[in-house]
Amino acid sequence: MSAPVLYRCTVALPVERRVSANGISLAIFEWRKDLRGRGDTILLAHATGFHARCWDQVVRHLGERHVIAVDQRGHGRSDKVLPVHWREFGCDLADLARDLDLEQIVGVGHSMGGHAMTEAAAAEGRRFRRLVLIDPVIVSPEMYASAHAFADGIGTEHPAARRRNRWASPEEMIERFKNRPPFDAFEAATLRDYCQYGLLPQPAGHGFELACPPAFESAVYMGSFGNAGVHRSVSAVDVPVLLVRVMEPPTPLDLLDFRYSPTWPRLAERFKHGREVHLPDRTHFLPMEDSALTASYILAGE
Repeated sequence: MSAPVLYRCTVALPVERRVSANGISLAIFEWRKDLRGRGDTILLAHATGFHARCWDQVVRHLGERHVIAVDQRGHGRSDKVLPVHWREFGCDLADLARDLDLEQIVGVGHSMGGHAMTEAAAAEGRRFRRLVLIDPVIVSPEMYASAHAFADGIGTEHPAARRRNRWASPEEMIERFKNRPPFDAFEAATLRDYCQYGLLPQPAGHGFELACPPAFESAVYMGSFGNAGVHRSVSAVDVPVLLVRVMEPPTPLDLLDFRYSPTWPRLAERFKHGREVHLPDRTHFLPMEDSALTASYILAGE
């Protein structure tokens, strides 16, 4: 297979709009709507605690393509409604694809977004052409069966619950994070996107607060091993799947260090048409650390 052609271009800002899906309102960001139906639609789903605009720098490498990035529930500008179950994130994406009547979807999901995209492709298989799952949070069947052991290791709430919520400005957030891991490894432009679009004005009008509330982020992490049924969805996906997996944790409790991969090493072989790229020297934050490499995997199946 020849290497995909990458583009580093200045693209127009996406158009933001809201879509009703699975009983809630989701914010989506769309690039090159005029190209819809003239090729694939690239649908981007972000990780826990992030938001749709974290994909901006990746989109700059994708050239002239129809692209949609979604703020998943509880994140960004979407409704702050707790998922009853991790499967709900996938139901949201499946309903979004139906509501927009999308076809020829290249479903791209990072971390929790990869988990959700797997569920969506299993539910709406005819709408998808292929998947690119960047270190999805899908663990082994055995780990789902013993999820209580992980929960016992971190207590009643995830450390994300203690994140600082209020900020004077995006610039203050950038200065705070730019020299701290894992953010110190982010591309500078992506760190700016993460901070700029990851804050919302405080209701009282004084400063900003996180678009994904810390309590919500914590609740999502605490439920991350609750969807054992995702393995049925893995088996049901009937399109080509490229799975990108990164550095492995030395022990299960090392998953609290977000640099490590939460993905089951045997996951790719459980897909009907799965193949894996293993990057043992890369971290879980690959899309934020290397937008060009991430885009190359998205385009690799063309």
